[in-house]
Amino acid sequence: MDRSDQKQRGSVTSPENPDSLLSSPLLANASAGAASGAASSANTLRKEIRVWTRDLLIAIGLALVIIVFLYQPVKVEGTSMAPLLSDQERIFINKFVYRFEPIQRGDVVVFWYPLDHSKSFIKRVVGLPGETVEIRQGVLYVNGKVIPEPYVPPQYEDNSDFAPLPVPKDHFFVLGDHRISSNDSRVFGPVPSQFIYGRAVFAYWPVDHFGSLESTEASSK
Repeated sequence: MDRSDQKQRGSVTSPENPDSLLSSPLLANASAGAASGAASSANTLRKEIRVWTRDLLIAIGLALVIIVFLYQPVKVEGTSMAPLLSDQERIFINKFVYRFEPIQRGDVVVFWYPLDHSKSFIKRVVGLPGETVEIRQGVLYVNGKVIPEPYVPPQYEDNSDFAPLPVPKDHFFVLGDHRISSNDSRVFGPVPSQFIYGRAVFAYWPVDHFGSLESTEASSK
């Protein structure tokens, strides 16, 4: 009797036994659910990181393509375009803009120097094909009409004269804003359109000059 009782008592599962608690079906399911939820959250986080990384790389790639193929960084040397541009200033030029729109008066353009194609110049367009350009005591005339030049400060004006000159077809008359210190069309004549390969659009260095150059062009037209 004692042995039977002992055997029966020995077969009873004690609720205080930790191993017995873990063997409960409800607790096992809860533990599995928690583990599954944690794994799902980790997978979601990894997926989001991959998506953000992919989008960031695509954005960087597109930015590089735009900069390399559409825009070109250049360094300004000299002061012929002061005060708009200073010596050693860094700017971006748009290399493709003139494939889609015509060169206009007031545009600040970059072109191969007509007398030495290994050099590039940057000047402002003041005369278009078919127009006649003249300077009288520093005042610019196109087809006999005065062209206001708010971008030329009084201290940079050149009060000399330049005889009337017709601008040939597919050529442009260019001048530096620093009129008394500029080698431009008054010296080497109008520039052929095929020599012009970009328009100044943005200054990025030094920091205090950071900003668009196109707004300045627009205000001069």
